[in-house]
Amino acid sequence: MTQSQSNTLKVTTPSDLEIVMAREFNAPPHLVFDAWIKPEHVARWFGLRGEKTVAEIDLRVGGSYRFVLGDGAGGEMAIQGEYLEIAPPDRLVCTERFEGQFFEMMGAGTVNTMVLEDRDGRTFMTLSALYKSREARDAVLQTPMAEGAGITFDRLEELLQTLV
Repeated sequence: MTQSQSNTLKVTTPSDLEIVMAREFNAPPHLVFDAWIKPEHVARWFGLRGEKTVAEIDLRVGGSYRFVLGDGAGGEMAIQGEYLEIAPPDRLVCTERFEGQFFEMMGAGTVNTMVLEDRDGRTFMTLSALYKSREARDAVLQTPMAEGAGITFDRLEELLQTLV
């Protein structure tokens, strides 16, 4: 099992097909859940600093989402998926697939399971990404994914503080 720390994000690989990210937020689970499912919130925290995110969300089982991240210089990256399970305020399961040049690296995409646990008004989040192959998982581990996710979740914490 490999482990790394990016900001306050803990990243582990509990199996050959998984990457698990864990982090605590200073907000109750219902606010963290809302930040993941409302396009106006996702647009404010998803992605790196300086990126503009456009979020489209059809929140229902079988519904889809698409996030387009732009760097302001014409570079874009898009992520899309389908909601498989929606259980507010503590569980969200969806597929995730990158579009364009990132698609080949990610292979067929992942199934992501987010679980939120209330810990005295704070939220402990576990986000598990299940890959189709070890090779796809390992390719992602070779990218700055952990650093980017750490920054993104720092931005989520900042947004949550404005919602509390």
